[in-house]
Amino acid sequence: MHQLTDNVLMLKVKSGDLDKLGLLYERHKKRLFGFFYNMNHNASLSEDLVQNVFVRLLKYRHTFTGEGSFAAWMFRTARNVNYDYYKKNKQEIHQKELSSVAFKLEDESGLNVKMNKNDEVAQLNQAMKHLSPEKREVLILSKYKGIKYSEIGQILGCSEGAAKVKAHRALNDLRNIFLQLETK
Repeated sequence: MHQLTDNVLMLKVKSGDLDKLGLLYERHKKRLFGFFYNMNHNASLSEDLVQNVFVRLLKYRHTFTGEGSFAAWMFRTARNVNYDYYKKNKQEIHQKELSSVAFKLEDESGLNVKMNKNDEVAQLNQAMKHLSPEKREVLILSKYKGIKYSEIGQILGCSEGAAKVKAHRALNDLRNIFLQLETK
């Protein structure tokens, strides 16, 4: 049996074959979890939000047209779920601080290389915290999740070109914040 595309599966869900939503869930739960986790750094909350996305996909299945990418429609829903959660709970997006890192004690130069790399990662995470949620979201979608700009445009409700510009500006802002943190 050939594997059905996401669009075909969602159209089947729309027409009443609700079991197909389980296949979509299995295909996309990790990707959505990563999106939410990169936004809030809270595993439990991220799992809940993934569930909320699929509940909402089921509730609004009648709005799926099959035109365009299912992933774009799903991530647009995910953005709305994330926004609604923080609006409802009136919480600022918070991120956990990096926990302590255990190092294998190899030779001193190897340890220094690992420490420098971990410092850069911590600095990058710190710089990401200073970005607005909108800019952080664009970078997560484009750089971490590898979503195409045409799909990001659909998710954000803008053109592909506008999505590229937003990602470019967010990346420039991240670079400037990173460099500022580096000089401190």
